[in-house]
Amino acid sequence: MNIRIGQGFDVHAFAEHRKLILGGIEIPYHLGLAGHSDADVLIHAICDALLGAACLGDIGHHFPDTDPALEGVDSTILLAKVKASIEDIGFSIGNIDATVIAQKPKLATFIQPMRERLAQVLAMRIEDINIKATTTEKLGFTGRGEGIAAQAVTLLEK
Repeated sequence: MNIRIGQGFDVHAFAEHRKLILGGIEIPYHLGLAGHSDADVLIHAICDALLGAACLGDIGHHFPDTDPALEGVDSTILLAKVKASIEDIGFSIGNIDATVIAQKPKLATFIQPMRERLAQVLAMRIEDINIKATTTEKLGFTGRGEGIAAQAVTLLEK
């Protein structure tokens, strides 16, 4: 069996007049995230982890922010395309472990719906997807409430 590990990281600044989308669900908050797509920082980190494990580059290579067709795109669509790309070369997703780094909003009550949505998009068992949320104790850009970061690790199997 061929096993590969990938890691991903993404950051988006907060922006007014945008919805806050994390893990494919809308989070009620007065700010959203700036970006060319829906700016789902969690899904973007997961996409990069999956692409990295498969040695297929990164999310910017596959879905450039210069592509007008991707403006405002739902990141679950990008995630589904990444899954198809890794399956095309014979890999399947073993598991995903991700962390959202945000001082606000509090995300504990949204973790389970995010896991459910990701499991649906990826056709995976929810038991194979873990999401955590943490703060930076008011340190750095996330601590100052300027944006959200996310990191993810994934295991691929062939």
